[in-house]
Amino acid sequence: MLKDVLANQESYQPGLSIDCVIFGFHNNQLKVLLIKTRYSDLWALPGGFVSIDEGIDEAAVTVLYGRTGLKGIFLRQFSTFGNARRCNVDFSNNVLDFYGIPISEGKWFASRFVTVGYYALVDFLQAIPPEDGKNDVIEWIDHNDVPELILDHKEILNTALQTLRMELNLMPVGYNLLPEKFTIPELQKLYETILGRKLDRRNFLRKITAIGILTKLNEKKSNVAHKAPNLYSFDKEKYEEVVKNGLTQGW
Repeated sequence: MLKDVLANQESYQPGLSIDCVIFGFHNNQLKVLLIKTRYSDLWALPGGFVSIDEGIDEAAVTVLYGRTGLKGIFLRQFSTFGNARRCNVDFSNNVLDFYGIPISEGKWFASRFVTVGYYALVDFLQAIPPEDGKNDVIEWIDHNDVPELILDHKEILNTALQTLRMELNLMPVGYNLLPEKFTIPELQKLYETILGRKLDRRNFLRKITAIGILTKLNEKKSNVAHKAPNLYSFDKEKYEEVVKNGLTQGW
């Protein structure tokens, strides 16, 4: 809880924070996890501070777990944000006032922070955002419908999305975003949603099959109006190998 952090500032690295862009995929929508705290009317990315005795990667894992309840999730550092004016004095003072902390005692919080951005890919259906504090609102929002965010969080979100789109040419995605069993059209829709454009069906099938990360199951999707498509799953070992070594093709 932020109040506890402010009361124990000596336990945290001055001027350094973490912000996580947590992506989930549901109903053919790429969603992002946002929070609205009691001390602001604006939405924000999940974030936190870095304890003196932990690394920034550890801090990012802590933030991710606290907001999704998930462990062992794909998490990648994508950029650092340190604009010289990356500080909103009015916002900081309002937070301090909300908690009844004198500005003289909250200079650490009101100072400029350099934040390290991470993005995470999680299974929407498995992530259950817990409430952090008594009245914080935590919601999945379509990435196309994100409202105004605090500070430079919209820039952080946009940079994360741009990075994810570029990295589709370097690594596969889907393992953390789709259910265990899925169809090729569902996988293609995930890629199209991230890229923001349509892909040729036959070309996509050829490329995704050539990567060698899919296992065709002896099952078909049930409860569909037309011809039932085959179900697939990811070969976890091959998937991780490709993530490690990278792709040699683009989309």
